[in-house]
Amino acid sequence: MAYTTENIRNVALAGHAGAGKTTLFEALLHAGGAIQTAGTVERGSTVSDFDSQERERKHSIHSAIASVDFGDSHINLIDTAGYADFRGQTLSALGAVETVAVVVNAVAGIEYGTRRLMHYAKERQLARVLVVNRIDAEGVDLETLIEELRAEFGSECLPINLPADKGAKVVDCFFAPQGTSDLGSVAAAHQRIIDQVVEINERVMDHYLTDGETALSKEELHDAFEQCLREGHLVPICFVSARNNVGVKEFLQIAEKLLPNPAEGNPPPFVKGTGADAQPIEAKPDPKAHVIADVFKIINDPFVGKLAVFRVWQGTVKRDTQLFIDDGKKPFKVGHLFKLHGKDHVEIDHAVPGDIAGVAKVEDIHFDAVLHDSHDEDQIHLKPLEFPQPMFGLAVEPAHKGQEQKLATALHKLAEEDPCLRIEHNKELNESVVRGLSDLHLKLTLERMKERYGVEVVTRPPRIAYRETIGGKAEGHHRHKKQTGGAGQFGEVFLRVEPLPRGGGFEFRDESKGGVIPNQFIPAIEKGVRQVLEHGAIAGYPMQDVRVIVFDGKYHPVDSKEVAFVSAGKKAFLDAVSKAKPIVLEPIVNLDVSVPDQYMGDVTGGLASKRARINGTDSLRGGELVIKAQVPLAEVVDYQTELRAITGGRGRYAIELSHYDPVPAQIQKQLVEAYKPKVEED
Repeated sequence: MAYTTENIRNVALAGHAGAGKTTLFEALLHAGGAIQTAGTVERGSTVSDFDSQERERKHSIHSAIASVDFGDSHINLIDTAGYADFRGQTLSALGAVETVAVVVNAVAGIEYGTRRLMHYAKERQLARVLVVNRIDAEGVDLETLIEELRAEFGSECLPINLPADKGAKVVDCFFAPQGTSDLGSVAAAHQRIIDQVVEINERVMDHYLTDGETALSKEELHDAFEQCLREGHLVPICFVSARNNVGVKEFLQIAEKLLPNPAEGNPPPFVKGTGADAQPIEAKPDPKAHVIADVFKIINDPFVGKLAVFRVWQGTVKRDTQLFIDDGKKPFKVGHLFKLHGKDHVEIDHAVPGDIAGVAKVEDIHFDAVLHDSHDEDQIHLKPLEFPQPMFGLAVEPAHKGQEQKLATALHKLAEEDPCLRIEHNKELNESVVRGLSDLHLKLTLERMKERYGVEVVTRPPRIAYRETIGGKAEGHHRHKKQTGGAGQFGEVFLRVEPLPRGGGFEFRDESKGGVIPNQFIPAIEKGVRQVLEHGAIAGYPMQDVRVIVFDGKYHPVDSKEVAFVSAGKKAFLDAVSKAKPIVLEPIVNLDVSVPDQYMGDVTGGLASKRARINGTDSLRGGELVIKAQVPLAEVVDYQTELRAITGGRGRYAIELSHYDPVPAQIQKQLVEAYKPKVEED
């Protein structure tokens, strides 16, 4: 099907694990004729869960993309992982769509993932649709579920269709409302959603009040509906049984006729240039303009090589086009252009604004790269997306000697694919540390490395991502002087340190006057300071939330060199930190523990022993509770084992970084004493 930007719909299926996203993804492809037979998660035959780990565990780990043509629309669908452990690719997929369809299991009701994904989508100002799945399951109470959804996410959540015949079909409440439903009057539901839609647009509202609903054109209703979605004034609720193809075609009809196309969405804020010279660029869905596209997914395919999946925001990407990555200095030729259909890649001639496509075998390309065909030297980039910070760590080394380089290559490729996987290398300890969102995240990463790249590793217990900072102001000084027979080394630095608010990062200022330190040596001082920031001053952990001000110093016209000021800056900073009430910070995480209510006392008692602060509980269906707490990450490193023992395997939990707090004095003392930094000789 040939299509334009106005025909495209980009929809991400998101939500809690087990809600039925993959089954719905499969049903939508089948209903739209993209596949002949719908696969199942149980058989491992779905389009999206094609990875061996996904088939084995019967749940999504990666995001997967496929398209379906329905009516006049070309609908790009992205199936995302539900578990919080694999949230990185899910969140990156949200950057490529206009609409997020949050799937809710009608049996389980509102779950942790439901809340988080609705929050993420609202925060990014995306259109949201609630898709209630499994409406024909025995014993479901859909009326209560609607009340719960409206209480949790606002009165703007309104049914756009309703189940009928005990979930055997759905009836439309918007386009042509007629018939009866299992949940009351279809006409009343229609009136509620029409009233909600027209009040967003003053012109449409006046027309409606003056002449009635029948006087409104399809275009007026569509425009008002789309505006409601974009501004969060309406969150439609639609009902499906993905397993039994109930409501599936109706969802495609909603996507075709009502969901925003790329020309109606809000493009991300691209910027041209860097620093003070940076200028915002408004990407417009004009197929004839310069190309601007954003890479939101990297796949290291064993057959195709590195595949970069991108969303086109402006211009048309064609085969044989020359594109630049970020800074516009090194072009590459688009040799092959693909549409993705799960694991399969279908060659296409071009991709118009709003479309999702892939390009292969470009080694310099990376996640979040901006692709463009501008020939000037200015960098074009996006403000980086915010992701959960990977807090769990494992020190890894190859199980077999001689595989160090193979390990490094494998880790690099895995980190390219996952924005929430971080690789750190401690030069002093010659240690590689892999950080992820959970122990399961790391476990599956290492399994994938063994399966895909043939690298086995030995691991050590996770290191907690402590940080260092200061609690007060202080001054530091160091004179670096070395004479070795020939030319000497000389540099002297006076600096001051000040604490920044938590999350303030790092600031470096030069307030020296009168040329006491020549300008060419100021970057060397900052380099020395940053060495301490990277490796820590008192316990070996990175420093944060510090301002450093160089205010005086001395130099020698012959002996002063960059290396001298690097050393002087580093040791002056260490001197200042030692006087500035140094603090070790520990990560505090938000912990949501879901357990049957009979285990509440045991779980809260266990958390109290872990320095946790219980913030409250939410009641779920079936006698289940969610206990909300804040707790130091160090206390829950092996919490899965403990929770399994307490609840007989019936409990589950999710964590997310909240903030950093100072560790208790006793723990700081232990960390400082355990740290034995390598002392550099003067």
